Amino acid sequence: MAVSKIATCIAPVNIAVIKYWGKRDERLILPLNDSLSGTLSTDQMCSKTTVAISSTFPKERMWLNGVEETLDNPRLRACIDEIKRRAKQEGTLSDEELSWNLYICSENNFPTAAGLASSAAGYACLVYSLAQLYEISGDISQIARQGSGSACRSVYGGFVAWISGVKADGTDSIAKQLVPANHWPEMRVLILVVSDTRKKTSSTSGMQRSVQTSELMKYRVEKCVPERMKAISNAILAKDFETFAEITMKDSNQFHGICLDTFPTCVYMNDVSHGISHLIHRINALAGKHIVAYTFDAGPNACLYLLEKDIPLVLAAVNKVFPTKQHSTEYSKGIPVTPLKSLPPEFDDICSMEPWPEDSLRYIIHTKIGEGPITLSKVLSDSKTHLVDSDGMPLKLATTLAKK
Repeated sequence: MAVSKIATCIAPVNIAVIKYWGKRDERLILPLNDSLSGTLSTDQMCSKTTVAISSTFPKERMWLNGVEETLDNPRLRACIDEIKRRAKQEGTLSDEELSWNLYICSENNFPTAAGLASSAAGYACLVYSLAQLYEISGDISQIARQGSGSACRSVYGGFVAWISGVKADGTDSIAKQLVPANHWPEMRVLILVVSDTRKKTSSTSGMQRSVQTSELMKYRVEKCVPERMKAISNAILAKDFETFAEITMKDSNQFHGICLDTFPTCVYMNDVSHGISHLIHRINALAGKHIVAYTFDAGPNACLYLLEKDIPLVLAAVNKVFPTKQHSTEYSKGIPVTPLKSLPPEFDDICSMEPWPEDSLRYIIHTKIGEGPITLSKVLSDSKTHLVDSDGMPLKLATTLAKK
């Protein structure tokens, strides 16, 4: 069952500062409002996907993080079918090649379904990889959107807006890059992982309940988001961190307020999450300005946006209030950083805060704004890059079977 054509790519996570929550069309995944996010560097967090086709593959198969999954998912099928339709339209592959079965092997280097945008990175990677395999051109964000809404923002680097659009067919609901990754090189992100377990309420079901029951949703969609999209876009263009930080935190708070206004309520943050937000407000108050902003997606983990110069101070404050017994290489991941050994005198108030129990945080990831998806290889013989062997079988699975 030799592979005939192959592509392996990686794609990034994105963390929204203006949240996407609620759809006007469930099937096409058309959002009620615009949203905006920062694309994180693939050096620290990414999805990696290998896609392959062959005339000898007996059926379509897919493996996610080493476990075989079904391809019957309607969202998954929508992405695959649209890529093939575009390929046929553009004439990039022959009809025979388009009829060959597809193998998909994908893995994340971060927890899946824990509120860390794994579906966004996963679907962006899948669609980008398929686009490379089938050699299609043009915008693919609307295809990625049909897999996971926020995935459309992960097909670009830098800060990216998802335009909700107005057309019923969704052709104008696409992602657009606001600024490239190198626009604001000082911007950094600290991800405080409170829990890496699967969340109790999925984003999909949570959104549906909010649309059906939250009386605050309409005001957010019609009034708050349009004003915030304009203001935060201007702040990013001007590198105005204080305005950026305030809008980011307010939108996060409002998003979780909508979740609490949902019936039955959707609770994604926990006590540690609220402890982090309290600490961030305390840091900003003592600094006399916003030097760090929190945002929480549909999960308890905190994503902190801040400038590079303020990382040693903020990390020292986090370590003081959320102590750990873990070894540094296990606890502090990503870009190396050395926190301040002691907080400046004006931050003594933080030293007097009662610390949380040790290891309330699982670990911390230090990353930055990064580029969009990257093609690693389309060469069949590049065995060290691809996730499958020459027969299209996952290498991890192949290793396991060989040991048996």
